[in-house]
Amino acid sequence: MKSALLTLLFSGTMLTVLSATAEPPLPGGLEPSVPTKQAPTSSGPALPSGLGLPGSAAPEPSLPSGLGDDTSFINTEKSYSPFSVYGFAEARVGQRTHDDEHQRNTSIGEGRAQLTLDYAGETVTARVTGDVLFDDVQRDESVQLDRGRGPFDLREAWFQMPVNQHLDVKAGRQILTWGVGDLLFINDLFPKDWNSFFSGRDTEYLKAPSDAVKLAFYFEPANLDVVYVPEFDSDRFIDGRRISFYNPLIGDHTGRDMPVNPDFPHGRELALRLYKNLAGAEVAFYGYDGYWKSPNGFDPFKGQNTFPELRVWGASLRGNLGKGIASGEVGYYDSRDDRNGDNPLINNSESRLLLAYEQELVPNLTGALQYYVERLEDYDNYRDSLPAGMPQRDKYRQLLTNRLTWLTHNQNVTWSLFVYYSPTDKDWYARPKVSWKASDQLLLETGFNSFGGSEETTFFGQFEEASSFYAAIRYSF
Repeated sequence: MKSALLTLLFSGTMLTVLSATAEPPLPGGLEPSVPTKQAPTSSGPALPSGLGLPGSAAPEPSLPSGLGDDTSFINTEKSYSPFSVYGFAEARVGQRTHDDEHQRNTSIGEGRAQLTLDYAGETVTARVTGDVLFDDVQRDESVQLDRGRGPFDLREAWFQMPVNQHLDVKAGRQILTWGVGDLLFINDLFPKDWNSFFSGRDTEYLKAPSDAVKLAFYFEPANLDVVYVPEFDSDRFIDGRRISFYNPLIGDHTGRDMPVNPDFPHGRELALRLYKNLAGAEVAFYGYDGYWKSPNGFDPFKGQNTFPELRVWGASLRGNLGKGIASGEVGYYDSRDDRNGDNPLINNSESRLLLAYEQELVPNLTGALQYYVERLEDYDNYRDSLPAGMPQRDKYRQLLTNRLTWLTHNQNVTWSLFVYYSPTDKDWYARPKVSWKASDQLLLETGFNSFGGSEETTFFGQFEEASSFYAAIRYSF
């Protein structure tokens, strides 16, 4: 596990170096001089007799007392600082709508303060973002930056600089995302925080940070992004500490009484994206080599969940279609530790497909639809090797999503509804939300997380007792 102390030390060292790169003062006598106000001159004709001195221009009349020619209040030197500081303070509370014997009735209860320090130099830019958190649901957690636990979370700590006209480098803790899905991910193998997403935190917290180096190459034929993660960054997955889940190994729900403590790998991750605009459409190809982001394996000898090795290849396309935007994405998940599909304790390989369309239906009302499907490879081997009593997956899992976004009251109030529905699993997850921008600084929000399904073993059905409502107030500065 990476050291939180080293990460914080890196952040402080980075800012110190960047501060030291500011331009030094010029030697004495070489400072730019401040211009002084000069009296105007006139080359016009002399005024008539009685309106001034013969052959000279008339002097300007004196101003009334108190409105004299004092220009000391004018700052003639333009100051600029490469640093900027901003952030927000937030309170967020929520309550479960169902009783869960494994969890508290409070779904979320926290106070959060986020502070961001940006540096924008001539060639180097940098950012450090940290959250200080009081979490009433998990009060006794110690700081674990890699897992997003405890009273402090380092969201970002990176610097970026160009190497030449064809290459930019961004290194440090950063939020990474790519692909075309809306809250559905195929080729985006960067970490997600599902506990935050399902419990009512702001959607920005679905994306967890990566400790990575990103190389961005720019060429005429196409652009290439290369992301290297020296030590595996997992999802902040559902482990029972905040949200209960169905555990197929014991055939029942588990929660705070039996949290998942997996065996984390210490290998690296590598992700690639090759992309280009062709005839107004965005085309991209992806590659990933690493591990399943959640512990989708189990080692019976250690008695621990594991992260099996994973390799992914995929592509995406996005462009205008009619009055809206259409997109599609595909990916093949090569489960390298179970390529024959005959180990029921490790995820089989999968093929995934996403089709989407978004359009403004009427002014200030936008609608979006997505169709997503997973195909389980080597299905016969999977079915034949499945132990008796363990729930059986379908060969195809289909999922439909619908997003509606309506802006009212001069676009200061946002009404949002996002629904997942699986016709194969017969389960769903609905996220209605209303937010009001009361001022440039103040935001009020309320919403629901509603889970349901006909079976407690399906993905969304297992979280039915995690259904909750929440409210939040945020002040930005």
